[in-house]
Formats: sequence, C-alpha cells, structure tokens
Amino acid sequence: MNRRPLSPNEKRDWLRLARTENVGPITFRHLLQRFGSARAALEALPELARRGGKKKIIIPSPSVIDDELAGIEALGGFLIASCEPDYPEALAALEDSPPLLSLRGHTSLLKKRCIGLVGARNASLNGRKMAGELAKGLGEHDIVVVSGLARGIDTAAHQASLASGTIAVLAGGVDVVYPHENQGLYDTLCDVGCVISDMPLGLEPFSKLFPRRNRIISGLSLGVVVVEAALRSGSLITARAALDQGREVFAVPGSPLDPRCTGSNDLIRQGAVLTETANDILAHIHAMVQTLDEPPIYDSFEEMPSVDEASLAQAKEKILENLGPSPVSVDELVRECFVSPSVVLTVLLELDLSGRLERFVGNKVALIGSPCRTNSSS
Repeated sequence: MNRRPLSPNEKRDWLRLARTENVGPITFRHLLQRFGSARAALEALPELARRGGKKKIIIPSPSVIDDELAGIEALGGFLIASCEPDYPEALAALEDSPPLLSLRGHTSLLKKRCIGLVGARNASLNGRKMAGELAKGLGEHDIVVVSGLARGIDTAAHQASLASGTIAVLAGGVDVVYPHENQGLYDTLCDVGCVISDMPLGLEPFSKLFPRRNRIISGLSLGVVVVEAALRSGSLITARAALDQGREVFAVPGSPLDPRCTGSNDLIRQGAVLTETANDILAHIHAMVQTLDEPPIYDSFEEMPSVDEASLAQAKEKILENLGPSPVSVDELVRECFVSPSVVLTVLLELDLSGRLERFVGNKVALIGSPCRTNSSS
C-alpha cells in the first residue's frame, strides 16, 4: 500500500472538493478517478453540472476553506485525508469512506484495533453499567472503544475507556458538542482520547447526519456491540451498517418486558453474537481474520480518457431510460446501454452534480425521488 501525506495545497483542494455541493464520499472518489486530482475535478465541476441540468454548482471559495483549515489548527486539531498514513485503514477500505476527517486528540488510537459500543440514550442503570464493564474489559486487552458521545450507553462506554483509549465520532463539526451536557467528557476526550468528524467546523448536528456518523463508527471497528436498543433506533442503524461493511455484530440480551431491549434482542434472534462479558467479544476478535480490501489510493488514479460530446448525448438518453427510482448497479448500466465505462461514469457524474442522481453503497445509483433512500452515501 503506497500511502503518502498530501501537500498543503493538495489538502486544500481535497477539502474544497469535499465541501462542494452534491459531492459526497462516493462522488468524490469517482471525480478523482475521472480527473486524476482534486484540482482538475474542481475545474471541471461547473461544466459537468451544467451538462447535467444545473445552472450553477456551489463550490466553496478558497477563503472559506482557508478559514476552516485555520479553525482546525486553532483548536490544536488535524485534518487527515484518506490517502495519508494516519487515516484508519479499516475505514479507508470502504467505498464510502470520508475523504477527510477532522480530528482532535491522539491519532495513534486510529491505528489500534477498535470495537464500536452503542446503545440507548435513555439507557437503564444496568445498561450503563454493562456498557462500562464491556468497555473496561476491552480496554484491558488494548482494544479502543468507539462510540458517538450521545447520552446513555455512549457516555458510559467513553467514560469507562478513557484510560485505555476511546474515540468519539461526532455527527456535527468536530468542535460542536452534542449533547451540551457532555462538554466535560468532550474536553477530556480531546486530552486523552480522540474526537473525529467528517463535517465542517461549527456545523450543528441534525437528523440526516447521524446515519453517516454511525457508518463511521462501524467502519472504524472490527465489530459493533449493541447494549439496549429499541426496534427503531440509531443503534440498529449502526448494526446494519456494520453488517453491510462486513463487520461482526454483538448484542447484549435484555428483558423482553423492556422496550429498550426489543431491538437488541431481535439482533440476537437474527444471528448477532449474544454478549454477556468482554470475553464473548474477545473470543470472536481473536478468531477473526481481517480481510479488508486495499484502501483506494486516490492520488494514484490516472485521468480517464476524454469523451466527445456526441457520445455523451447518445449515452445520456440510454442511461436515463434505464434509470429509475430503484437502485441499479453501474456495471449493469454499462452492459445494458452498450457504452464504455468512462462514458457511463461521466454521464452519472453530470447527473450527480446536478442533484438528479442518488448513489448507494455497492456501486448502485438511482434517480432522485426514489423511495429507497435509506442508505445514501453520495
């Protein structure tokens, strides 16, 4: 694996591209694959968006990006790109890995084995106690506990693993504490642990950001442990993300009379590892053979050949005929439309940047307006 640090100018271009309207992690990766560098992609964006039907795409000004970089530095933080040595390998291996992470605290924790530990915000006393015992047991075996700084189980997990190592993944900016009552815990994490986010500084978290945060928690981890979760909860979203990413799912059984345990009990019914002590997790970790794919090294992409306008116009008609509200694979589009992958990629980028396309993990796409928009990562 040939990782390298980005130069200051390259990192500035990466951040500007990542903060551009309609550019999510998957789109970011495809743009680099298409144009070879973030700077070249930025130069091509206005024309791509125009051809897709959008008059003007919002690209942050250089001064806005400089302000964010200066803000991170003022916090004593770092900005790590997915091609750089300090970026966690488990997360980099995912197709929707964040191009950049803002970080406060100790980067060394990103290099260690991690386990996600999540659960109910309105957790019971016993649930919080169980989370603490699991976190402490994992820490005794040099395993870093990853959670989301939420009330309840997350807070208990972080507090119990401060001495051994813990990472908090935030849904908003890395400088925004949510809930506010965890300000003290946040400050301690910045000193002895690690706090990360892929969102801009100062951004307050809102509902659509939490599933993205949850995918980072599971993506950092060998597996995810769920302690107390209702049937409809963010913890189950994290568990589903873990399964989607090829991670192990663990669940602590609870009383069937407690609605906070219906989701976690259902996970066990579906095959999650029944977990009562840290040893139940450790036994599976030691038996695992980590088979992560090589992370995408964005800066090594070669620019794809240019495509003439006539070919694009013909291809766009065929592609639009084959797209609909349900996700389809890009490979299937290439086969059905009888056009080259480079042409399909270019047309999809145009539609994507104009806000007409939704990307899904598994290299699938759908037209905006799809009812199947629960796992978008564009």
